[in-house]
Amino acid sequence: MQDLSPLVFVAGLVLAYAALATMVAIVFKPHAVPLSRRRPDEAAAHTSNLTRLTDQAVDTLNKGLRSRGSGLLSREKLDRAGLKKQPGDYVLMGCALTFVAAVLGFLLGGPALAAVLTLLTPVGLLVFLSILVSRRRKKFDEQVPDALQMLAGGLRAGHSLLRAVDAAAEENEAPMKEELSRVVNETRIGRDLGESFAEVARRTDNEDFASITRAIEIHREVGGDLAQVLDHVGETIRDRNQIRGQVRALSAEGRMSAMVLMALPVVMFMGLTLFNPLYSKVFLTTIPGFLMILVAIVLLTVGGFWLSRLIKPKF
Repeated sequence: MQDLSPLVFVAGLVLAYAALATMVAIVFKPHAVPLSRRRPDEAAAHTSNLTRLTDQAVDTLNKGLRSRGSGLLSREKLDRAGLKKQPGDYVLMGCALTFVAAVLGFLLGGPALAAVLTLLTPVGLLVFLSILVSRRRKKFDEQVPDALQMLAGGLRAGHSLLRAVDAAAEENEAPMKEELSRVVNETRIGRDLGESFAEVARRTDNEDFASITRAIEIHREVGGDLAQVLDHVGETIRDRNQIRGQVRALSAEGRMSAMVLMALPVVMFMGLTLFNPLYSKVFLTTIPGFLMILVAIVLLTVGGFWLSRLIKPKF
């Protein structure tokens, strides 16, 4: 750090601020109707070269990601996380954050820390996306029994199935509100209601909602009192959720043990580095140190996956 030229430091700060400004101005721009659709005659006059270049880059990224289908960053996974923008926008955001992390790492710790942050930032963004998917799925699971009760109540009040779904969407919060509203909108433009329900069950990976979908499909084929059928399905779902809660309570000790075992090496390394900086210097400045860190990361990843399989209950 002492050998760095002031020009390198200034250039790094300028590039970091430029990346942040680009991310804030372009990636987080409001999702509104394009000016070309509202005022076609004024669109060309108000569109800057930077905006056109960015839009072309985002369109190219979206086409490339769409041609690849499902992957680490696909439209389907963003839908599961409740994110509304296209994958290309998040690719640009990830590139900007990675660049900022690399510059800050270079200024704070040299090329070694910059390389580590360059590798860890995309991984951290993917992990954060997975956390969003998990949180949204968990909240959706908690909302299914109440939404089913509202749906049965709407049918009992004399509403049609689509109107009952619309009423349940208005009474719920996200993500149930978003999913049911999407079902209503897709049905209104011509998609089959059963297909829309099955798509929600697949997108949220919820077995309870899949049971509701099957019950609705059977009712559409053979007829009967759908409200009563949904009441029975709701009772089954509540009993299953009660058993799930008991299983989670019994497996809480195993989950806590797994968290401690995963965090212990990292905490120990940070503590030893804090009290003896020469200890971490061996790992961050020598080839054997880099190899040991790589082996430790691989072993922690394998061990974490193994522990997650051991403490994950299946129903």
